[in-house]
Amino acid sequence: MSTAPQQPTYIIPPPSSPNWKTPLIFGLIVLLAAANIYLFVQLDRMKTANRTENAKLSSEFNAAMEKMRIDSNEEVQRSRRSVELLQARLAQQRRAAEQAVGQAKVAAEQQVQSLQDKVAQEQALQQQAIAQVKQTADTATTSISNVSTDLGTTKSKLEETVANLKRATGELDNHSSLIATNGKELEALKELGERNYSEFTITRSKQATRVGDVMVMLKKADVKRNRFTITVTVDDKTVEKKDRTINEPIQFYTSKAHQPDEIVVNQVRKDTIVGYLASPKVQNGRAGT
Repeated sequence: MSTAPQQPTYIIPPPSSPNWKTPLIFGLIVLLAAANIYLFVQLDRMKTANRTENAKLSSEFNAAMEKMRIDSNEEVQRSRRSVELLQARLAQQRRAAEQAVGQAKVAAEQQVQSLQDKVAQEQALQQQAIAQVKQTADTATTSISNVSTDLGTTKSKLEETVANLKRATGELDNHSSLIATNGKELEALKELGERNYSEFTITRSKQATRVGDVMVMLKKADVKRNRFTITVTVDDKTVEKKDRTINEPIQFYTSKAHQPDEIVVNQVRKDTIVGYLASPKVQNGRAGT
């Protein structure tokens, strides 16, 4: 009795589970790239603004120097003409003195001496005017140099501060935004000029405090945990933001802008919070409102 040949057995592997890490990593890379591009654009705008300011200062300085040069030339020319006239009169008077006799000769020599004194005085005034113009030009050059140095120092400090700013993702638009954690960093954000900033200090009360175009009321302040609870009233609607932490962007939309406003609390004290409201520059209303 013959035995049928056995067929080879194939083991089909189970389908692999989907790799959830890949899209997450890709998303993080895209987010970091977008953040770097945003920061690069802001720094480029600051550089452009500084270049514009330097060009303006340079133009004003050149105009001032040109005016001083023209005024100086006019003064020098006037003084030179005066000296030449006096010297011509002096030469004429000397010839007259040489030809005179007696009392006339004495008078002519006195006139010669008087003219010599006037020539010396005019030449001294001329040198004084030239020295004054030179001193003014040197002072202007030093001032412009100091201003340029100050601008360069300010620019470097601003770029350094902006580069060190904390970034946080908004709860509404999912965009990474720069967060100021102290007064120095807030001034840097103001220098960027991307948004309007309103600083506030709000104490717990039964009455809300106006900050920009919104009303904010502090309901709870936990100093130990650096947490707080507030209500925000905007466009006749009140929303509670409960158990929030410092340096966390609290976003909400208003009827005036397409982008959300943002409240950031930097300090939690006893029954008090300190922070700022960041509002969009463009206030033209959102579609459908």
